[in-house]
Amino acid sequence: MKEKGRDIFYPIINAVIIAGVIIWFIGLYYLMIKAGIPYQDPPLDLWIQYEINAGIGDILMGIGFKITVSGCILRLVLYLIRKNGRRNNRCL
Repeated sequence: MKEKGRDIFYPIINAVIIAGVIIWFIGLYYLMIKAGIPYQDPPLDLWIQYEINAGIGDILMGIGFKITVSGCILRLVLYLIRKNGRRNNRCL
């Protein structure tokens, strides 16, 4: 029964980690490519467009980083629980 739970949770956690990395790369794209380097003394409409794209990039990079780290922490916790469970089963 424990192996079935592991078979269910590990792919989900892996998908969460991969999704976080993809979201982080999309944010990096918005920040580096879409927003780019701001013009020197730009007109108001170009400045607004730059701020919007840079803001989207910042938010997506933050969300992607948090998702990736939380997935890694969850995977580490499940690994430690599994390792501790094996150790307890040997003593019985």
